[in-house]
Amino acid sequence: MRALIISGGGSKGAFAGGVAEYLINDCCNKYELYVGCSTGCLLLPHLALGEIDKIKNIYTSVSQEDIFSISPFIITKNENGYDTKINHFNSVLSFIKGSPTFGESLNLKKLIQKNITVDEYDRLQKENKQVIVTVSNLTLNQIEYHNSKDCTREDFCEWAWASCNYVPFMSLVNKNGYQYADGGFGNFVPISCAIENGATEIDVIILENENQSLHLPEITNAFSLLFRTFEFMKNTNNSKDIIIGKLIGMNKNIKINFYFTPDNLTDNPLIFDTQEMTQWWKDGYEYAKSIQPDSFCLVPQEDVKLKITTKESIED
Repeated sequence: MRALIISGGGSKGAFAGGVAEYLINDCCNKYELYVGCSTGCLLLPHLALGEIDKIKNIYTSVSQEDIFSISPFIITKNENGYDTKINHFNSVLSFIKGSPTFGESLNLKKLIQKNITVDEYDRLQKENKQVIVTVSNLTLNQIEYHNSKDCTREDFCEWAWASCNYVPFMSLVNKNGYQYADGGFGNFVPISCAIENGATEIDVIILENENQSLHLPEITNAFSLLFRTFEFMKNTNNSKDIIIGKLIGMNKNIKINFYFTPDNLTDNPLIFDTQEMTQWWKDGYEYAKSIQPDSFCLVPQEDVKLKITTKESIED
């Protein structure tokens, strides 16, 4: 069974979309299992259905307003990128409403429900494509995985939304008596989950630079400090997820192909800039093409068995 895994990464998901477009359309890779967390969960259902143009249009047109019902920060564009500060008014408004977070992402929930239609979800079930989303159960302090084959459409949309909520900047999700947050807090690159579900060859798109040799700008406010601290802890856990996945893969003789971003796309993946995301989708496609320039498909996928070589393989 071949699996596609996409890590978390917020707006950087556009880059993953470009990589996936090349792997699916140009390389004719057929996946039966799709596993992801956070932004990966939003990409995978449409990739599984072959609706790449639809998800591409969403990722290259989405804005801050499409994600946040209450935005926790004020964004100012400058020559070096963006300056981000806490939106004190909105944060106070959020707390007055009884929310434990600085901002709320109810608009993202509506966007997910709108774009994963009843017909599409029925097709996903009939075609026997499995899409697994990763969530962090903060009540039980454990990771959970939810498979589309075991969920109603309504539940799947809620799990996908929960997986995307980077608290305390986005909503804390209450479901079934528990509280949930971004799946990336628990397993940013869920390789082990794919293997446990029968994957024998895996393509993994990781929305981080492989070397992590960054020199980030100086921290100038409380928001930047809080966000940078969360990112530091997440990146540390990311390395562990990858190492564990590699070790399990080697032990079970599973081929794992990795695709990292060639550089640091953004310091704040919670900023959704349509121009940047449009470019990142193109960059992801071209990057995947540069790794495997000779991979192409001339006949229907059902008749193709194509061996590809990626940037990094467990078997190397």
